[in-house]
Amino acid sequence: MEKHHRNRQVCLFFLFLCMCGALCKSIFYSVPEEKKSGSLVANVLKDLKAGVKELSARGARLISKSSKQYFQLNLHSGDVILKDRIDREALCGQNDPCMLLSEIVLENPLQLHRMEVEIEDVNDNPPKFSKNQFFFKIPEQTPSSTPFPLEGAEDADNGKNAIQNYTLSPNEHFSLDVQNHSDGSKYAELVLEKPLDREVDPQIILILSAVDGGIPKRTGTTQIIIDVLDNNDNVPHFDQSVYKMALPENSPLGTLVTKVEASDRDIGSNADITYSFSQVQENVIRSFKLNKHTGELTVAGTIDYEENRSYVMKIAATDGGGLSAFCKVVVNVEDRNDNAPEVTITSITSPLPEDCPIDTVVALFSVTDQDSGDNGKTACTISTNLPFVLKATENNYYQLLTQQLLDREQISEYNVTIMATDRGSPWLTSTRIIHVQISDVNDNPPVFQTLLYEMQLRENNIPGLLMGSVHAVDQDTEQNAKVMYSLLPGKVGDSSVAAYLSINSETGNLYVLRSLDYEEIKEFQATVRASDGGSPPLSSEVIVRVLIVDENDNAPFVLYPLQNGTSPSNDLVPREAETGYLVTKVVAVDRDSGQNSWLSYELLKATEPGLFTVGAQNGEVKTMRPINKRDAFKQKLIVGVRDNGHPPQLTSATLSILLVDGFSDPYIKMLDTPKGEVVEEEEDRNLTVYLIICLAAISFIFLVSVVVFIAMKIQKQRQFTENYNSAPIFPGGPNIQENHVDSGSGPSSQAYSYEVCLAGGSLNSEFRFLRPLFPVFSVDPLNTQVNPRNSTGSSQEVPSHAQENQQTNQGGIKHPQMDTLKKLKKNIAQSTSIAT
Repeated sequence: MEKHHRNRQVCLFFLFLCMCGALCKSIFYSVPEEKKSGSLVANVLKDLKAGVKELSARGARLISKSSKQYFQLNLHSGDVILKDRIDREALCGQNDPCMLLSEIVLENPLQLHRMEVEIEDVNDNPPKFSKNQFFFKIPEQTPSSTPFPLEGAEDADNGKNAIQNYTLSPNEHFSLDVQNHSDGSKYAELVLEKPLDREVDPQIILILSAVDGGIPKRTGTTQIIIDVLDNNDNVPHFDQSVYKMALPENSPLGTLVTKVEASDRDIGSNADITYSFSQVQENVIRSFKLNKHTGELTVAGTIDYEENRSYVMKIAATDGGGLSAFCKVVVNVEDRNDNAPEVTITSITSPLPEDCPIDTVVALFSVTDQDSGDNGKTACTISTNLPFVLKATENNYYQLLTQQLLDREQISEYNVTIMATDRGSPWLTSTRIIHVQISDVNDNPPVFQTLLYEMQLRENNIPGLLMGSVHAVDQDTEQNAKVMYSLLPGKVGDSSVAAYLSINSETGNLYVLRSLDYEEIKEFQATVRASDGGSPPLSSEVIVRVLIVDENDNAPFVLYPLQNGTSPSNDLVPREAETGYLVTKVVAVDRDSGQNSWLSYELLKATEPGLFTVGAQNGEVKTMRPINKRDAFKQKLIVGVRDNGHPPQLTSATLSILLVDGFSDPYIKMLDTPKGEVVEEEEDRNLTVYLIICLAAISFIFLVSVVVFIAMKIQKQRQFTENYNSAPIFPGGPNIQENHVDSGSGPSSQAYSYEVCLAGGSLNSEFRFLRPLFPVFSVDPLNTQVNPRNSTGSSQEVPSHAQENQQTNQGGIKHPQMDTLKKLKKNIAQSTSIAT
């Protein structure tokens, strides 16, 4: 019997070793802070290497190591669900990384999995300054490039979501120098660029902005008010920029932590230094007190290592002139054994059957101590006269197991007192009494009310304006029916839809993020997704079409005449113009559309109000009456172009019109002068003189041309007469030209010579001259042939009939006495034959 008992103990020991090996597993997940409760953190089935049914069968449980249970395990799916919203800053402060430890327990066989969930930081806190206004007093004699330390902003976020840069509003006196502390944090200094002059600017107001690196970026601002003084040109100086010291927790009130000292080279009131907290959190103000005269930092409240392991504060030293310097004080808190162990019950099997086998797990609990080092190490015991035994597992977990068979008829219930003791000095103990006791489908997606939403938005809207809303309904209940809205990625031109619209994830309200211009974007569309809160979530989508409505935000623009003022344009109108004479036309356009682009024209102002009129629809400028001599030479019209918007917009165009007696000059250039009517009369007189001179010159040239022409004609007539009187008679000359003589014994017919001239620019022949020609005939008694002399005195052969026709055809003109010449030729031929 004793040998059998030993074999059993050996088997139990090996079983214990196997179980311990199975319990040493860790899994790691991460989840962003501020995530909605009910959000999925992870699915542990793959990491546990177990099936969904196995979780329920083995009684899987999720046990939190912290005082609050943030996560919940879904036994039907293996999903770890966020039970409550997590604020990383409230949970971990500036500590990085921020971890939440939990345990996943599986029974039969027992397995423990350590689950570490890192809470990721999101940019949910904007930078904040401790004050809305900071006052500086700077002497006007302060040299350029003097730095003035500024109190920085605090951002509860960390990493890239913390403060990344500082900016300063534009000004001519100061610039901003952003630098890094030894711990990597940003701080800014105000640098004087241009010397101050109190008589010119007694006070300067600047805006200091702190910008973090999150997406989207968040900004905090404060106002810097600078009073310019006359002197105090030295800034206080700390002997150390950073003070570091250790402080035990639970230190009594009034304990001296450290003493900061700053010196100032000025004298008098400018050297009187006062100390004050700058940019500190509320826990610093509750825990410490600063003597403003001596710089001594003392304990003023409870110092608890478990609440704050370190304190970081900035102290400002300000002299009597208003100049300040800053130093950083870092107080590291040392741990003391001031926390008793805590017993946390994870699970209890109740009621427990009396026929349950030995080593049945009755309860699972953990023991934790918030202290560190040996102060946080614990041991756990129970009474020895009970049918139960404690079995230690990994990570300070204990199992309460049965070690004997139970008999309910003898004892109906047990109260098990658990005593946990730490190893601190002095050691602390806590007890816990255990009284020996342990379940829908998301199948409907959200449905929108319509397949397409159309929304209208007027251009030039205010950013952040509520444009409309979408609504979807889910037929499920509770968490599965909770609908969340989101915008899907898309494009509007070259930009993202998210740059134009945003949606409230809970209400479905759509907000426009920027002011829109109808002339650039007339419409666009976005896709909205509605997702429920089930696991896994279901979703549906709808298209939202946004139509931009035009407003009358563009004034008419005059295309002609251009109103650039560089080259004046003058329109010429003859004084002989009648009523309705078209002077010019004003042409204008409007970038708007619809009735906002309908233009009308009107005459706003004129030198002669009743002389001109403007067409209301076409912009044509016409005369209303005939122009008389009393009308001024230069007329100035102001024409208004008005659109049909509400309210209408008006643009004016200035026209310059010159009243002239004619268009003899190709271009008349008028010089506008502001010297009054005397200058205009002088210009008119000069113009008249120029016109008279031109007219006289043209007349003189014409008379000279006429005289030369007459002289040439007289000279030509004289040569003709001389040739005619001295022309000889040649015997046996050629035939007589039939177009220069006539037959018979009567007086000879007078012949005419025609010179044909083609007028310039015309295809018709015109007679230029018509003069008589006197031919002289000489009859040869032997040959009986007549030789006519031409106008030059030389004899000319009479052409034949073919030549006559050719000459007639070439000349293009048939002489009216052609028939008479033909008869004369015939008679001469007969006379010749008779004489022979």
